[in-house]
Amino acid sequence: MTWTFTPEAVDTPDAAALRRAYYGDVAGSYWKRPATEAEIDEGLADDGVERLTPPTGRFLVARLGGEPAGCGGVLLLDDGERAELTRVFLRPAFRGRGGADGLMRALEDEARALGARRMVLNTRLDLVEARGLYVRHGYGEIPAYCSGPYMDIWYGKEL
Repeated sequence: MTWTFTPEAVDTPDAAALRRAYYGDVAGSYWKRPATEAEIDEGLADDGVERLTPPTGRFLVARLGGEPAGCGGVLLLDDGERAELTRVFLRPAFRGRGGADGLMRALEDEARALGARRMVLNTRLDLVEARGLYVRHGYGEIPAYCSGPYMDIWYGKEL
């Protein structure tokens, strides 16, 4: 089976289901219990995802053998020289099959195509697997470029 990584509108059925799965996964791990449907709805309300479309960003859906398996986005910041990596997610059943590395490469390619020369991201310390993925792809710890309740560490990389 082959991985594909394609741009997709955030409101298609597959993209919307993946966004819900992403939020449920990260919120559930933070709360140490499954997120309810109402909590997922609240978390996705007004989350700014509409900016993940050109010219301000891009949203990708990862598929393995045609089945929706994950997603990720890039959002241009400032004057467009920097892009933020966001909503990087693979459904648990698809992890460990090479999709995360392919998704990272595809997202970096999309950021370059949008004109970005540097990628930044923020994450939580408890998301150990995600942090390992970022470091494996050459991201290093940087000073905070934003703040929020679920941000513990910031990474950056020249594209």
